[in-house]
Amino acid sequence: MNGLSFTVPLWVWAAVMGGIVVMLAVDLLAHRDSHVIGFREAALWSAGWIALGLGFGGVLMLWQGSEVASTYYAGYLIEKALSIDNVFVFALVFSFFAVPDAYQHKVLFWGVIGALGARLVFIFVGAELLRLFFWTAYLFGAFLIWTGYKMAVSKDSEVHPDKNPVVRAVMKVIPTDPRFHGDRFVVRLDGRRVATLLLVALVAIEATDLIFAVDSVAAVLAITTNTFLVWTANAFAVLGLRSLYFCLSGLLRRFAYLHYGLAVLLAFAGVKLILSETPVGKLPIPLTLSVIAVTIFVSIAWSLIATRGGPPDETDADEHPSTSRP
Repeated sequence: MNGLSFTVPLWVWAAVMGGIVVMLAVDLLAHRDSHVIGFREAALWSAGWIALGLGFGGVLMLWQGSEVASTYYAGYLIEKALSIDNVFVFALVFSFFAVPDAYQHKVLFWGVIGALGARLVFIFVGAELLRLFFWTAYLFGAFLIWTGYKMAVSKDSEVHPDKNPVVRAVMKVIPTDPRFHGDRFVVRLDGRRVATLLLVALVAIEATDLIFAVDSVAAVLAITTNTFLVWTANAFAVLGLRSLYFCLSGLLRRFAYLHYGLAVLLAFAGVKLILSETPVGKLPIPLTLSVIAVTIFVSIAWSLIATRGGPPDETDADEHPSTSRP
C-alpha cells in the first residue's frame, strides 16, 4: 500500500483548511444574490478551481518532490472524473424538484460543504481500516471492481429522490411546505417554521452524494492511504463541482459513453488496491497517472465524436448507467 509517509505539520493542515474556508467564503460572497449562472461565468470559475487544484500539486512538488505531487495528481484526476457523474445526478434532482435555475447554485454550495465533511470522515476511517487490517484492501478492491461492473452494465438510470429514505424521513419528521419560497430553506407559516421544497432538494443532493462519496474515496485510497493527499485531492476536485455543473448541464447528453471510462477507472483502482497487498505490490504512480489520463481522454473523446449529430439513439440519450452507482 502506498502510504507515502511524510510529516504534515498541524499548521499545514490548518492552512489548507483555512484556505478552503476562505475560498468558500469568496464563492458565497460572489454569489450572494440568487441569479442564473451562465456558461461564461461558470467556465471562468471552473478554470479558477482547476488552476487552484493543479497549482496545489505544484506546491507539493516543491515541498515533497515529484512522487508526492504525482500521487496527488492521480487522486485529483480520478476524483475529478468521478465528480462528472455527480453532475448527472444533480441535473436529475433539480429536474425532479423543478428547482429554478436561480436557486441551484445555493443548493450546490451547501451541498458541497456537506460533501467535504462526509469525505473527510470517510477518508480517515478508510485509511485507518486499511492500516489496521490488511484484508480490508481486498474488500475495498472487490467493492470498487463490482461498482465499476455495475456502472458499465446497468440499464437503470432512474434516480427517484422521493424514494430516498433520507429524503422521506426528512419530509416525515420536519413539517414541509411543498413549494419554493425564494431561495430560503426554512420559512415561517401560520406561526411555525417549516422546510421549503428547496431544503428537500438539498437533502436529496446530500443523500445521493453521500452514497457516491463511498466509492470516490475508496478509489483515491487505492492510490494512496496518505490522508493529507487523499483529502486535498478530494477537496480541490469537489470544490469545483458547482461551476462544473453549470458548465456541463447543457452538454450532458454528449457524454453518452463516459460511464464506460469511469467504470474502467473504478475497476482499475480496485485491482490496484488488491495488488498492493500481494507480492506484486503497489503499481508505479506514473503508470497509474497514465491509465487515469488516457481513460478519461478516450471516454470523453469517444462520447463527443459519437454524438456530434446528437445522441447516438433515443435509448442512449435517455439513460446514463453511471447514475446507478451504489
